[in-house]
Amino acid sequence: MSLIEEVMRRQAHERTAVPAGLATHAGGAVSAARAARPAAHAPAPEAVQQYRVAAVDPDAMERNRVLLRMQDLAVSRAYKILRTRVLHRMAANNWYTLGVTGTAAGEGKTTTAVNLAIALAQDPNAWVFLVDLDLQRPQLGAYLGMSYEYGLTDFLTGQAELEQVVYDIGIKRLAVVPNASPVETSSEHLLSAKMADFINALEAQTPRRIVVFDMPPIMMSDDVLAFAPRVDCFLLVVSQGHTARRTLANAKEVLAEMNLLGVVLNRSTERNDSPYY
Repeated sequence: MSLIEEVMRRQAHERTAVPAGLATHAGGAVSAARAARPAAHAPAPEAVQQYRVAAVDPDAMERNRVLLRMQDLAVSRAYKILRTRVLHRMAANNWYTLGVTGTAAGEGKTTTAVNLAIALAQDPNAWVFLVDLDLQRPQLGAYLGMSYEYGLTDFLTGQAELEQVVYDIGIKRLAVVPNASPVETSSEHLLSAKMADFINALEAQTPRRIVVFDMPPIMMSDDVLAFAPRVDCFLLVVSQGHTARRTLANAKEVLAEMNLLGVVLNRSTERNDSPYY
């Protein structure tokens, strides 16, 4: 925990440097522009940015339990409820960026990020970016079975332009930024000027989109803590029978420094299969 504690110490120091009257947010200061976001309006079709098309593999989506390929009504209902609660909380706080993380590998945080992004985009008033920010272990593209040439690491290393790494996968109001090239120096990339340019470019898009980041597990590296000042809020994903209570307690302690929307429980043995409520 020494690495995490050191990052938390640095972020606590940064928060003390916030000028009086400026709102603070999870892990750091919120810029004046972010603190005064305008309300979203339905854009004219010609004003919507068009992205390069990437094919997806229905079989891969079915294997990875992606919402579009599942016939499980209970799961679909659960994601719609999660979507609505997330939208209400984010709108109430004027938030646009959401990080999805877990405590360890195998808890289902990528599945949750993908399905939540799809559910959000199914709302006619929500426009969404889904970004693979698990730079050491990127999986988002594989979960969707995407065929693409460039990913986020290519942009961060100067090998591709922004418009080359954002893709339309055929879901209305959803754009995806995958990544196929893992990097060991992930937190350094997250704190780089190129990453700042990337986030600023996403936030400048018309219409303004909710950005869902598929983040690495919070206890596995300092990536979430390093990037937290750029994220409005977080969801923590845990798995029944997989996540240890001690690990969950440690993760919640770390996330206490951030805006935690809530905890998503995967693989629960409790189900509601009734046809209506």
